[in-house]
Amino acid sequence: MVQLQRYINTTFIVAIFCFSVLFIAIAYGQDPIKIRPQQQAPLAFVGENEVKTALFHDAKSAMEAAKKVQANHLAPKNFGDGMKHFNAAEVDFNNGKDLEDIRNNLVKSNTYFQKAIDATKLAEVTFPNSMKARQDAQITESANYSPELWKDAEKKFKEAAINLEDGDLNNAKKKADEAETLYRQAELAAIKSNYLEGTKALLKQADDLDVKNHAPKTLLMSQQLVKQAEKELNDNRYDTDVARSLARQANYQVKHAIYLSNAIQQMKDKDQTWEDLMLAAEKPLEQIAERINLVAEFDAGLGNTTNEIVSTVMLYQNNLETLDQNAVWYQQENDLKEARIVELESQLGNQVKEKSDLALQIANQAKTRELFTGMENSFNRDEAKVLRQGDDIIIRLLGLDFPIAKATIEQKSFALLTKVRNAINAFPDSRITVLGFTDSYGGDAQNLQLSRERAEAVKQYLLANTNPNTVLIDVIGYGESKPISSNETAVGRSENRRVEVVIHPVKAIEVF
Repeated sequence: MVQLQRYINTTFIVAIFCFSVLFIAIAYGQDPIKIRPQQQAPLAFVGENEVKTALFHDAKSAMEAAKKVQANHLAPKNFGDGMKHFNAAEVDFNNGKDLEDIRNNLVKSNTYFQKAIDATKLAEVTFPNSMKARQDAQITESANYSPELWKDAEKKFKEAAINLEDGDLNNAKKKADEAETLYRQAELAAIKSNYLEGTKALLKQADDLDVKNHAPKTLLMSQQLVKQAEKELNDNRYDTDVARSLARQANYQVKHAIYLSNAIQQMKDKDQTWEDLMLAAEKPLEQIAERINLVAEFDAGLGNTTNEIVSTVMLYQNNLETLDQNAVWYQQENDLKEARIVELESQLGNQVKEKSDLALQIANQAKTRELFTGMENSFNRDEAKVLRQGDDIIIRLLGLDFPIAKATIEQKSFALLTKVRNAINAFPDSRITVLGFTDSYGGDAQNLQLSRERAEAVKQYLLANTNPNTVLIDVIGYGESKPISSNETAVGRSENRRVEVVIHPVKAIEVF
């Protein structure tokens, strides 16, 4: 019976589409008998999968957007309700149930996912310190090395998130503070257990292996890093970022020393020379160069080939980002067009709405893409990276530098910010958000304040050079809570110290 119902539903939809094609052809003066085979192609593809894709499009997009911003963790109540209705719609569709019931569940699902996304934005500005503490605890694998503290922290944070969703701000902040304390305790326990105790055991092993005879400098570095990490933990119990980094480096260096000692001993046993060592060092670079179609030459040392490899890899990364961005555009365009087909199918007996909401969305998508490409081309590679997240356009200001621990915009950044202003002007009446971020070094509270001050400085510059009546600019400082690179390296920390300008375009750009 279920299979029969599904067959009837699908057959009915195909019949509607056939009628719509005939109606459109007649309405526009075409002889339906003379329609070419390729014009009939959509008929061959209109089936259950296409119907489901169009039917679930909005709810699925909202669900993916919610997952991307960690709404399952930051807004568990609304996200859970959204998943409940989405799963119910899937079950009903697979069982051939009434389409109206499926649509109702999908509408509810979409609504809850949107609520979850909104709640996530509020959670990010309400719980920045506890979120950062959670990230730090994850880095040290606290779930494995201090599982009880981790579970207690997760439970407390979930309570805080639900309180915030319910509008109970006071209890939400109280629970978040308790969660932060538990996360920090879990992180500290994990650092001691995972890194320091493990490193000390490895140092003892290194002594037994007489590593100091072959790799004394690397071994000494590990010993010094352990002492620095312990001192940092004792002196700055509420800021474990530096201590964690030192402890991890100490753990790595003692393993490195043991490896070097073994390798050097093997060279001696095999009577290998310095020439053998240098040739062996060239081999890995040679293999990498071959894979990216470069000819490795070492007549002037390793430097030239290394630089060529780095440049080529960076070029590939940029090309990959462009391809990923294009894939997102094409997928969205395809989904909208599939939804438009279903809309046409449903308009049995009515005149086709040339300017329906979906038609406007398709045209708006093309216009936004054109503006996005123009904006992307206006910035040099070292000035900014232009990204897209949902409907939002993000300008990540790579070339904006601030003096250490200050929020003063220097004259050398004026040209870059002028380009940002021009980009904003391309999207009139849109809302703007300026986001500030720091690396993990320094206190959480100080970093949070500094990130907000830097974002505020960019806002004030934009307002001073833009008509304030046409621009609404919000400011959010995230501190160290949203890194895009590892804080364990100088390059990574430099990338994490950043300001992003987010353009929230109006939904309807006039294109007709």
